Amino acid sequence: MEMRTEQEIMDLILDIAEADERIRAVLLVGSRADPKAPKDIYQDYDITYFVEDVAPFYNNPGWVEERFGKHLIMQMPETMRNPTGDGDFCYLVIFPDGVRIDLSFTSGKYIDDGEPAVILLDKDHGRGFLPHQLVPNPEHWHIKPPSPLYFYSCCNNFWWCLNNVAKGIARDELPYVMDMLNVWVRSELHDMISWYIGTLHGFSLSTGKACKYIKKYLPPELYTQYTATYSNSDYTDVWAAVDAMCDLFHTQALAVASHFGFTYQQEEEDGIREYLRMVKEQVLEQD
Repeated sequence: MEMRTEQEIMDLILDIAEADERIRAVLLVGSRADPKAPKDIYQDYDITYFVEDVAPFYNNPGWVEERFGKHLIMQMPETMRNPTGDGDFCYLVIFPDGVRIDLSFTSGKYIDDGEPAVILLDKDHGRGFLPHQLVPNPEHWHIKPPSPLYFYSCCNNFWWCLNNVAKGIARDELPYVMDMLNVWVRSELHDMISWYIGTLHGFSLSTGKACKYIKKYLPPELYTQYTATYSNSDYTDVWAAVDAMCDLFHTQALAVASHFGFTYQQEEEDGIREYLRMVKEQVLEQD
C-alpha cells in the first residue's frame, strides 16, 4: 500500500476537525512542526485536538477508526498501567500504509513554552484554547552547556555505575549488565558527547532524542569509537565495549573540561578502572 502524502494526512486531520463543532482548535507539534528537523516518511503526526469536554473522546477508539480508518496497531496510554491521570486522552496509531498519528484530546489551554508548534486551525481566533500566534524558541531543543556541578555529577555517575556492570558480569547476570551499561552508563556518555558536540558547534543545535543525530556532528573517528561501545551478549565483547566506553568518555570529558575550565577528577576514573581490572581478573581466574 502506498503511503499517503503529508498533504493528504493534513487535509484529513483538518477535515475531521472542521466537521466537528466540539473540536475548537488543532495544533501540530514535534518534528513536523520544526523546520530544522530532518524530514522523512517515518515522522509522526503529533496532533492535539482542543475540546471543551474530553469525555466523548475518552477511550473511544471507534470514533478514531470511523474517521481515520482501520489501524495496524493502536496504543491508548491512559488505559494502560501508570496513566498520567491529567484528564487528557491520547491515541497512538499506526495505519496500514505506515502513517503514524499521535492524536491527543485536551480541554486545557495550550501553554506556549517555545517548543516548535504550528496552529493548524483555531475556530475561536485566539480567544479560546490557543493564542493568536505562537513564537517558537529556536533554541528550545539545543544542547545546554553544563554547570560545574552537572559536569562533575555526570563524570562521577558514569564511573560509579560501571562497578555494577563489572559485578553483573562476575555474577553472570546478563540482563542486569545490559541494563546498567546501556541505560545508566550510556545516558551519562550521551550527555558528555552532547556537550562535546556543543563545544564544536557553539551549542546551536540538538543531538536529538537518545543522541540519534550524533553521527552528523562527531568526527568520523570518534563516531567509530562510539559504535564500539555496543556489544553482543558475549562477556568478552561486553568487556571490550566497556573499555571503548571508558576511553571515549575520558577524551570527551577532558575536552569539555578544558573548554569550560572545569576540573576533571582523574582519580575517580583511575579508581574505577582499577576496580574493573580487579574484577575482570577474578572472573578470568574463575573460568
